[in-house]
Amino acid sequence: MRYAEDNVSALVITDVTSQVDDRFCTLRWRWPDGVQAVYIHKTSAEEASMGTGDIPPVGMKLYTREEYKSNNGYRDRLDEIGLVSYTIFARLAENGETLLVRQNDGANRVVVSAGKARIYYSIQQKRGLFGKQKTVHMAITAEVPVARDVLCYVKKRGGHPAGKEDGILFPFVQDFAPGRNVLPPIEIGKDDFVRIFFTDGPKYGLYYELVPE
Repeated sequence: MRYAEDNVSALVITDVTSQVDDRFCTLRWRWPDGVQAVYIHKTSAEEASMGTGDIPPVGMKLYTREEYKSNNGYRDRLDEIGLVSYTIFARLAENGETLLVRQNDGANRVVVSAGKARIYYSIQQKRGLFGKQKTVHMAITAEVPVARDVLCYVKKRGGHPAGKEDGILFPFVQDFAPGRNVLPPIEIGKDDFVRIFFTDGPKYGLYYELVPE
């Protein structure tokens, strides 16, 4: 399989639309005359922005014009989170070889939002009657696996931190599995307070929602 090298500007995919409903995405597009099948590539929007070079991407799905008519489009389940990119390549055949029509205009690509996974967190602080320290118990409940570098906790003296820069930042040392993750307790001063934040809000806020329990 390779990209077609000849002038195939008349065989491009256009008018791509998407509709997301209950974790399913339906794609529709205008088929060029003479094209009976396409290959559909699905990936994250971040990876799609890097391009594929001169070699077609792997992991594509073949979809025929008859299937499209029967299903009134292409319907795909969204098991991912964040932004997902679909690219549709017109498929040609030449001497028994499969050729794909590469479009530099991006008209054969659409980006959809697969939604955010929720990360619930709880923080409990306990202090002895006359102690100078208090014990903090934290728990993370995740809907999907979450890497350790997505979250951090911040300690501040005299009040709750307003952001990750508002105090001393501490990284987590282990990834979070789906379900409830109870972290080892930590000791802090009696006037200290702890909160949990994204390490990069603009980046990870596209994929996760941080919710206090």
